[in-house]
Amino acid sequence: MARPGSLQDRIEKRIAERGEASYLTREFMDLGAERQVLRALDKVVKAGALVRLGYGVYGRARRSGLTGEPMLAAADGFREASRVALDKLGVTWEPTDLEKAYRDGRSTQIPVNAVVRVKGRFSRTLAYRNKPLGMER
Repeated sequence: MARPGSLQDRIEKRIAERGEASYLTREFMDLGAERQVLRALDKVVKAGALVRLGYGVYGRARRSGLTGEPMLAAADGFREASRVALDKLGVTWEPTDLEKAYRDGRSTQIPVNAVVRVKGRFSRTLAYRNKPLGMER
C-alpha cells in the first residue's frame, strides 16, 4: 500500500480513475520528474496494479483469484491492451486477414495469438508473459 499523497499513490489513483487497458510512461510525466515517475511506476508494477508490456508501455492489472499473481485486467487480455497501446503510440494498424475472416463468418478458426498488421514503421516489442505481439507488414 502506497503512502497517501506519494507519487506512487497518485499514479495508482489515476489508473483507478481512468480504467484504461494500457498506459504510456508519458501519461504520468505531469506528476513529477522523469526518474521519480519511472521509479514510482516500477513500484506500482511490483505492487501489482500494472504489468509491463514493453518499453514505456504498461497494462492495467488485477490479482488473479487462483494464483494471486498480477494479470491483465483488459476484457480481451493482451490483444486489447496491445491495441490500445498502439493507438496511444500513434501506430496505424489493422486486424489480420485471419481475424477478419473469423469476424465475417468466413472461417471457423479462432485466432488465438495477438497479431496485428502494422502500417508504417514500428520497431518496439510488446509482450506479455514472454508471448510477443505478432506483427505483419
